Amino acid sequence: MINRIISFSIKNKALVGLMTAGLITGGIWSMTRIPLDAVPDITNNQVQVITTAPNLGTEDIEQFVTYQVELAVANLPGVIEIRSVSRFGLSVVTIVFEDRMGTYLPRQLVSESLDEIKEKIPEGFAEPFMAPISTGLGEIYQYTLEVQPGYDTAYDDMDLRTMQDWIVKRQMAMVPGVVEINSFGGRGKQYEVSINPDRLRSMNLTISDVFDALEANNQNTGGAYIEKDFRANFIRGEGLMRSLDDIRNTPVTRVENQPVFIRDIAEVQFGSFVRYGAFTKDGRGEAVGGIVMMLKGENSNDVIRVVKERIALIQESLPEGVIIEGFLDRSELIRSTTSTVAENLALGALIVIFVLVIFLGNLRGGLIVASTIPLALLFAFIMMKAFGVWANLMSLGAIDFGILVDGAVIIVESMIYYLHRKEFLGLKLPPDKRDEIARHSAGRMMNSAFFGQVIILLVFVPVMTLQGIEGKMFKPMAMTFGFAVLGVILLCLTYIPM
Repeated sequence: MINRIISFSIKNKALVGLMTAGLITGGIWSMTRIPLDAVPDITNNQVQVITTAPNLGTEDIEQFVTYQVELAVANLPGVIEIRSVSRFGLSVVTIVFEDRMGTYLPRQLVSESLDEIKEKIPEGFAEPFMAPISTGLGEIYQYTLEVQPGYDTAYDDMDLRTMQDWIVKRQMAMVPGVVEINSFGGRGKQYEVSINPDRLRSMNLTISDVFDALEANNQNTGGAYIEKDFRANFIRGEGLMRSLDDIRNTPVTRVENQPVFIRDIAEVQFGSFVRYGAFTKDGRGEAVGGIVMMLKGENSNDVIRVVKERIALIQESLPEGVIIEGFLDRSELIRSTTSTVAENLALGALIVIFVLVIFLGNLRGGLIVASTIPLALLFAFIMMKAFGVWANLMSLGAIDFGILVDGAVIIVESMIYYLHRKEFLGLKLPPDKRDEIARHSAGRMMNSAFFGQVIILLVFVPVMTLQGIEGKMFKPMAMTFGFAVLGVILLCLTYIPM
């Protein structure tokens, strides 16, 4: 079989040349479209259920929230581990599923359990929700909202946080591949109604009366439509509060036929959410910013590029003097890592080429052997694209050029030996005779080299069977190297004898 393939390649040089050109074209195309990352994403297949209850202590969170979540998801199919963290006002339950279940089936199972969980948690405590579909490597871009010199007194941290929550975050969330924007820093703006207990008692009112009044007077209503003059006039009541005065002028009750408003029993003002931390930058005091979370499985380079384009558009909608400044860009790490890998690959290839040319004693033969290195890499890129293997430090750093060129070296060396021996005897060889020598020497050596290369491939078979974190870390390495060795085998059977 091996000899037949070699003979076919020698007889059909034009076809092999076209196939080689196709390999180069396909390899370059695949290389530009393979997802890039710095390191493999080893995050297991997990779903997180998060519950925020700012008023509950740690023991209450554990008893009334965390325990109920763990109990509801314990018997879901494919669950291999459940772990939880209960803190003041926060419960995080992590459910780890088998990798074979994929990304969305576990979330569907957990989502169906949330209804049961909500019924078991006491009313008014909290409402659990699932964390976004992201991983530990999902934080791809971080930024801050900066105030330019000359505008320092125009905006405070509350203004910046309002811009972040209502302008930047909402527009950034529409970027394809972005699953969530987390805001940090600043004081979250809210409307506060500070009730005076003495005034409340004097009016014979309760806190519930105030809550009911605010809720009833802060909503829009619809009233179908009225037909008049052959036209339908839609009816709607606009009652949403839009300012502090709207809240102040909200009626609560009537005393002696006189309305009692919120302003009569409370102070209405702007306030801020209860804070649990702060966000500072460069030691210059508090800042306001956000973290862009990427959807699991997306190409981080492509997502970051679109995020930067969207930031340029968002910048136009921000007030004068406020700019968005990125300070952590995942693409810079990827660019640095891939450039290091590319530099090492290039240096390794040049060293191998230099050694081959010197020790083979034939420039043409050395270059032919050396050309199998980039061709094998291009073949590996095609296979990586086909099998969804990401290019990163582990996958590309595993390629050993010395092993790749072994088969090509012994074939070319054998061909050079036979050709030089004939020429040393003073025989001028016609093209058909040279082809015969090439077929004989390549077939003779390839029978041995082929099994050696197959043994190298078999060495990586156990690595390809790894599961879990080990599999995600080392399987891309084994697959990439196996693709490159397979490419070299094909080149030794077709390209080299040609």
